[in-house]
Amino acid sequence: MIPLGTGDPLRIGPYRLLGVLGEGGMGRVYLGRENAGRRAAVKVLRRELAHDQNLAQRFVREARTAQSVNSAGVARVLGAHTEGGRPWIATEFLVGPTLEEAVAAYGPLDEPGVRALASALARTLRDIHAVGLIHRDLKPSNIVLTSGGPRIIDFGIARPEHGLTLTHTGQVPVTPGYGAPEQVLGQRVGPAADVFSLGAVLAFAASGRRAYDGPHVAGVQYQVVHGEPDVSRVPAELRPLLLPCLAKNAAERPQPVQIARVLAAPRGADKLWRKGPLAADIARRENTAASVTATFATDTPTPPSRRRVLAALAGGGAVLATGGGAGAVWWLRKDSGTPNSVSVPPPAERTDAQPLGPGEALDVLWEASTGVDNQNPALLPVRDVVVFGAAGGGLAARRVTDGKPKWTAPDVGAAAGFVNVADRLIVAVDGEGRLHAFIASTGQRAWTVSASVENLLAADARAIYVMTRQRQLCAVSVGTRRKLWSVPTPVRTSTGQPAAAVVGRGRLVLVPSDGHVKVVDTTTGRTAWEIPDQGARAVLPAVEGGTVYFGGRTLTARSLTSGNELWSVPPQYEAWGPPTVRGGEVYAISGDFFRYGARDGKQVWSVDSSSRVVASTRPAVQGSTVWFAESNNSRLFGVRTRTGESVSRYEHDGDYRTYSTAGDGNRVFVTQGGVIAALPVHK
Repeated sequence: MIPLGTGDPLRIGPYRLLGVLGEGGMGRVYLGRENAGRRAAVKVLRRELAHDQNLAQRFVREARTAQSVNSAGVARVLGAHTEGGRPWIATEFLVGPTLEEAVAAYGPLDEPGVRALASALARTLRDIHAVGLIHRDLKPSNIVLTSGGPRIIDFGIARPEHGLTLTHTGQVPVTPGYGAPEQVLGQRVGPAADVFSLGAVLAFAASGRRAYDGPHVAGVQYQVVHGEPDVSRVPAELRPLLLPCLAKNAAERPQPVQIARVLAAPRGADKLWRKGPLAADIARRENTAASVTATFATDTPTPPSRRRVLAALAGGGAVLATGGGAGAVWWLRKDSGTPNSVSVPPPAERTDAQPLGPGEALDVLWEASTGVDNQNPALLPVRDVVVFGAAGGGLAARRVTDGKPKWTAPDVGAAAGFVNVADRLIVAVDGEGRLHAFIASTGQRAWTVSASVENLLAADARAIYVMTRQRQLCAVSVGTRRKLWSVPTPVRTSTGQPAAAVVGRGRLVLVPSDGHVKVVDTTTGRTAWEIPDQGARAVLPAVEGGTVYFGGRTLTARSLTSGNELWSVPPQYEAWGPPTVRGGEVYAISGDFFRYGARDGKQVWSVDSSSRVVASTRPAVQGSTVWFAESNNSRLFGVRTRTGESVSRYEHDGDYRTYSTAGDGNRVFVTQGGVIAALPVHK
């Protein structure tokens, strides 16, 4: 960090400026501090450019673009001023080196480290694409490695998915060697362009050298369009996983959700951010940042002197990372609060709840009478909305932050099922059996396909799986919307009694109303294995990793690939309800409420029930709390995931006593008696 100099402002909005983090063509980036102590990186448009309408508009666009992305993998916009005077953007302060600096200092990442990086970045790209944006400039210098993992920065040239490229053929749209071929050629780009950039970033992280390089820009760009990537120094086991990202044809590149799954990090891979020389580097930078902030904690009108700044930096043992680009900024996500008086409001927080006493009723985050149809499938949270079947027909979506109506789709029905595709689309069925896809965040119709669908079963990144009115089990391609395969239904099914279904790792698991489980290969539709008598009704199973967990006659874990039984537990009361699995935990209901180990099936704890538990309600897990329902007193109970200790309850006075629950994004959503509510999550 550089001390403030002549011409630098002492204060911007609510922020006292402590020093200069970096600068670029459009502006300078300062380390700022609010009176409450929160640190921020404050990007200020250069004074001489403030009256340039085009540059000012680009600056405003960057603020609004970054603000629209709600993801743990990016830096959250804390506030901005974009109208009149000198525009500025304040963002969370990240402490750590860029990926480019880390590789230069400590060498390429090992295979677990590359996998951890790939999984985190792919999830963040999924979040960026979910709101209809494309980053367009993913490169090692735009990735900051923090103690909490990698963060993507700089939305200076990000665009909506439908936006045209910024440049014409022959111009340089992004850093040479990281932009996709379609960007180099000045063509329209989509999310697949970010996937190409991700592949180039991972190749660099794994080898320490660019996949496309050369003595001059034109040569590098020619290689991107026509040549083959140099991955000779990438470990052999990683090459087949990275090369599909670098396909010349955008349609052949995998989606971020597929990358996150295929390149899933092994257990303990996050030690890259917690142990070793890189973690020590990050810790030194964090200490320095804290020291600098503490040194200037008093809010006096006198700017800190160069001597005081240098002394603080020396005391911290390391300097803050800086960069030449206007967007190369470092933020830290652990601060909270809202700036005073901004023109662009920060995104809504999904705040955690404070711990409650045992059995204490909690205050809901919001509750609304919506006409929710509890006879239809359960709630479906997708990013910033929660989708449900409306009592009057069709689908409806409300904002997760405050419960306000977001959109409706009255021409489709919920009874035939609706699914989430790639964490971006909601797909449902109309009365004629046509498939309709809607962008989850806006409700905008993306496409419609005639498919004669009776029941919509499940979806993955590749296909949507349906049962047709002709009793055919079909897979419909997500990309082309064409039928991939069709086979006679292998299970008993009807409009009123569809099979419960989940999909994962190339297997579609079907549990029909007679409990005769069939598991089919998602590439062919052929039966891979089956369980003759798992129960007497369709109990939704759960999939995590390579294992599927069934309720019904037994609570059992089986290999998705082979069907081999890993463990099995008999019911306490009649049968098991639908299980919920998270990490090493399996939660299920049979009379009482139980937690088992996902790997060995050993009981960890149980919760006694004063009444018969509703076995059709799936437990909802978020944060450190798992919620389950009881029937005769119309209540939901929240218990600690580690101990089973009761922490809170929710109850509604409606006459209809069947609950539907779903958890996502640090909230638990509940419907009962035509009311939908959002419950806070315990830390």
